[in-house]
Amino acid sequence: MQISESKSRIPIITLTLILAAALLTTAAGQEQRWIRIGEVQGYFRDDGAEPEQDLNFLTWPTLYGDNQHTTRFKGLWLGATDFYDPIEKKTKSVKVVGAGPRYPENQPTMIFPTSLKLVGRFRHPTVLVDNTVGTANTLYDVLDEVDANLPCDRMVESTFNTSMGVSVHRKVLGFVQDNHDDYFIHEYVLKNTGIYSKTGEVHEQTLANFYVYFTWRYAFAGVTSSGWGSTWGAFSSEWGASTLYRDFRPATGSDLRGFISWYGPHHERPVAYEDDWGCPNDQKDGLLGSARYTGVVILDASTSPSDWSNDMSQPRTTAFTGADGTLMETAVSQFDELFMQPRYNIMTEGHLSQTFEEAVGDAYVDNYVTTSDYRNNGTSGAGAQGQGFGPYTLAPGDSIRIVYAEGVNGISWPKAREVGAKWYAYYSGSGTPTLDLPGGGTASTRGQYTRAWCETGEDSILQVLRSAVANYQSGYKMPPAPPAPEEFVVSSGGDRIRLTWAGNAASHPGFNGYVIYRSEGSVKTYETVYTKIFECDASYTANSFDDLTARRGFDYYYYIQSKDDGSKNELHPGVPLHSSKFLTLTSVPAQLRRPSGSNLEQIRVVPNPYNISGRALQFGEENQYDRLAFYGLPPYCEIKIFTESGDMIWSVDHNDGSGDELWDSQTKYGQIVVSGVYLAYFEVTRDVFDEGTGEKLFAKGDHIIRKFVVIR
Repeated sequence: MQISESKSRIPIITLTLILAAALLTTAAGQEQRWIRIGEVQGYFRDDGAEPEQDLNFLTWPTLYGDNQHTTRFKGLWLGATDFYDPIEKKTKSVKVVGAGPRYPENQPTMIFPTSLKLVGRFRHPTVLVDNTVGTANTLYDVLDEVDANLPCDRMVESTFNTSMGVSVHRKVLGFVQDNHDDYFIHEYVLKNTGIYSKTGEVHEQTLANFYVYFTWRYAFAGVTSSGWGSTWGAFSSEWGASTLYRDFRPATGSDLRGFISWYGPHHERPVAYEDDWGCPNDQKDGLLGSARYTGVVILDASTSPSDWSNDMSQPRTTAFTGADGTLMETAVSQFDELFMQPRYNIMTEGHLSQTFEEAVGDAYVDNYVTTSDYRNNGTSGAGAQGQGFGPYTLAPGDSIRIVYAEGVNGISWPKAREVGAKWYAYYSGSGTPTLDLPGGGTASTRGQYTRAWCETGEDSILQVLRSAVANYQSGYKMPPAPPAPEEFVVSSGGDRIRLTWAGNAASHPGFNGYVIYRSEGSVKTYETVYTKIFECDASYTANSFDDLTARRGFDYYYYIQSKDDGSKNELHPGVPLHSSKFLTLTSVPAQLRRPSGSNLEQIRVVPNPYNISGRALQFGEENQYDRLAFYGLPPYCEIKIFTESGDMIWSVDHNDGSGDELWDSQTKYGQIVVSGVYLAYFEVTRDVFDEGTGEKLFAKGDHIIRKFVVIR
């Protein structure tokens, strides 16, 4: 049966950028741009660093939620001695300016942004779900410029001047290739221009004992923190109270310069010290919510303004500090020499005899940072890691360059589930599974088991950092991943969900087909599970797939990846390289729908009665557990829900032409309905005719009532 409405219907594709401005601007008024197309994602500001704000950042693994963040703050300080301040018109023994690690109220008097843009080597694909925009990329991946010759896939580029007379050009490079999408490369070029004011005033002078100092405060609470929607972790882990650091440099026997950080046990957790590696969920399933590492590796540091060769003795400072001490937290005045001197001392401190990890030892990290012997006046809160470069002498017009990579990695999220589930079986007394160790053999205790798996993340992050080194040293010549389909369309149907895509990737050297993954019932949460539902190779170059296993009443999310034959994989030869899943990841659900009914008597409420005790047997226990469905609807009708006493609590204009509509048991005020008897009122809003016979199936104004019961 074909149906038609009394007026022609033209599908409209709505391209919405609502909230885009808010997403690109911080609360402090600074602009920012996102790089959200790889496994690690984050935003970058126009003033050179990302200070502590309400939103943590540097997210990994992002497929499982934006709250998989790892970073609490960053800071960038510039310092010099014997500085003539043209603002105060006097010479100071020392001056320090900078951005972060907090946002001081007077930072706008020190940092003067002049430009910020997001440049892409290509635009993100068009992703549609049921004729509407189906991707968050239209909000976050907003390119200011397209450059097909870009050495990376995305680049945030910014420039700013400072009240020290040093102008900074910053580039942040992001990649989508499988071996290189877990890190960003940061390049800073600092030039003594003499520009010291927002209006561009210039005072030329030579800067003596010039230092550049970066600081990082990592935090691995992510989904485990009560401050972000989950409840099994210690809240102070959210600001890094349980974070350990280990710095390394050639003098320590390492081939790398930088540091790594990871989650250490917290004394407020209800589990023993040896049980808390990775912060397993002791309340439910053992999920290791914090089993990942961050790392920074120095790629390049100028020997001098006249010699930009890589100075292997840099950084000159590799020291941890207290993140909540006065020197880090206070709104700083650039005119306060007494305050600037101790900041400069931190920048130029040199190398400590112990790393933060060694200083903490076997103690709880959060207990250590409250002790009187903790650096930076014994302040509570958390630690931070610093890297200082210098001393340089910058004559007017002189420049130096500093480049570092920052990455995140660890055990995969599925592995974090698997390992955590075995831990939980012992912890809860529900089972005794074999505790297989990563290198072979079995663990004697559950704590030994989880710690061993968590610590494999150290090898993972070091590999990420070495990949960054290789990429940088090659001049960014690593082989590219195949391109994503330029268009990905998901269409809900009555007996299937159809997926179609563009075939542009077929011309890529070594192209070898596509792979499609699907999540049922949740997306971008730590409970998300994606399952492979389709794969083909170059011998069968399909450009469509019908998902016939979808069930009515459930939400489905998809992504498609192009893949090659593995011949270009420089790190794992033979293993296929893939396009980024985040380029095609849908953020709007598709739902199996039936054709509309032919008369009002076909309308049904499912389930009826709705009983909360059986919700797992209805539409699942994820995001859909309070769901009711209305089936057999006219293609266009208004639905109103009333209490038995006649109060209207919810309504919707059903206008998609299908026979289905879903309701999540919430009133128009966002409250979940209570137990009781309810009335569903259905009124036809358009005349509808059978296209074959011309018979009027529904007349505008036709209506019917259905009674249903909710048991909670």
